Amino acid sequence: MQLHQLSPKHKLKKKKRIGRGGKKGTYSGKGIKGQKARAGRKFAPVIRELIKRYPKLRGYRVQNQRKEVAVINIGDLDKNFKNSEIVNPKTLLEKKIICKIRGEIPKVKILGKGEIKKALIVEGCDVSKAAKRAIEKSGGVINLKIKNQNAK
Repeated sequence: MQLHQLSPKHKLKKKKRIGRGGKKGTYSGKGIKGQKARAGRKFAPVIRELIKRYPKLRGYRVQNQRKEVAVINIGDLDKNFKNSEIVNPKTLLEKKIICKIRGEIPKVKILGKGEIKKALIVEGCDVSKAAKRAIEKSGGVINLKIKNQNAK
């Protein structure tokens, strides 16, 4: 047996149309007054109801996409790294200076608080102006990773 061979056991019962005069009597089976006794639309549209339930805060969708940033000062880098060592999010995680946020390696921003006397190679981190000045003054290098290497 296949789907097109199936047929219902009983006939479909037609919905009784009430409220149009005839033998039904004064209220035509609708009772007295109230929303259900009136003509026209019976209830508010479902879509409008759903829209009204959404929060009315500005930019509520964007907050979910926000990435958290791990912040480090150059003083911490001076303590934990040797001269001419590479500083990137992976090495910072290995040395337990930063930790994972929601199971992912976070973006790192280096700030200019403290002193640095070692020449470090900074890669793949955001750097503030003060930190950049201090790192380059101590003989270090800042390399910003290009996100899309295929783009010309």
